Parts: sequence; structure tokens; C-alpha cells
Amino acid sequence: MVDRKIRVLVAKPGLDGHDRGAKVVARALRDAGMEVIYTGLRQTPEMIAESALQEDVDAVGLSVLSGAHMALVPRVIELLRGNGQENVGIFLGGIIPDEDIPRLRAMGVQGVYGPGTLTDQIVQDIRASVAAAKTD
Repeated sequence: MVDRKIRVLVAKPGLDGHDRGAKVVARALRDAGMEVIYTGLRQTPEMIAESALQEDVDAVGLSVLSGAHMALVPRVIELLRGNGQENVGIFLGGIIPDEDIPRLRAMGVQGVYGPGTLTDQIVQDIRASVAAAKTD
């Protein structure tokens, strides 16, 4: 039996209107053989969680540049878990202060990426997360 492609939802929660980084990451994930669903700008946590459920994704990548990550990310995680998606990896990119990273990781965010992160690192981390979830 052939495994299906890794499915990743890339989303821009909140009112942030800048999506160049999210599009760069989405392209890199596609180039690495993953199936990417990009939801576009100004998504609510509820819209993101519903899309993740409907698209049956393995991972959700959130891009936040607005500083609202400590409000938006916990809500997305809560909704995903409420949908029974405990094995969906959560990844975050954007402008994230170093002091927030330990709290985000404690909430379940598996990777936090700032400007200048190599896309190969993101690809590698998502693959590792999906492989680990399959063995759980």
C-alpha cells in the first residue's frame, strides 16, 4: 500500500495582511512533495480548525506577523484538539519573540521559525512530526 502525500494547511490567522513568507513556505513544501492547502489571509481560528478537519491534514502551519500569536495559536490548538486532531502537528512562523517560544512549545507547537529560517529545516521538521505521529 502506498502512503499518501503529507498534507499541510498553511494559514494566516488574524488581521495580518502580509503573506509573502507563508507563500514561500507553501511553495517549498510543495516542491518537497507535500500537498499544501493555503487558506489565504485573515482567517479566524475557527476557519483554520474547520479547514484542517475538512482537508484531513497532517500538519498546520500558522504565519503570524502581527504580534497576536499568544492569542491566536492557543485558540487554534484548542479547536484542533476539540476536533479530535491530537496528532496534527502545529508549526508557527513569523515574528515571534524568543521569550514566547517556550510557552508556545509547552502548548504543543512543534516548530517556531523566524525570518531567515531555511525552508529545508521546516520540511525536515514536518516530515519528522508526521513520522512520529504515525508511530503513536
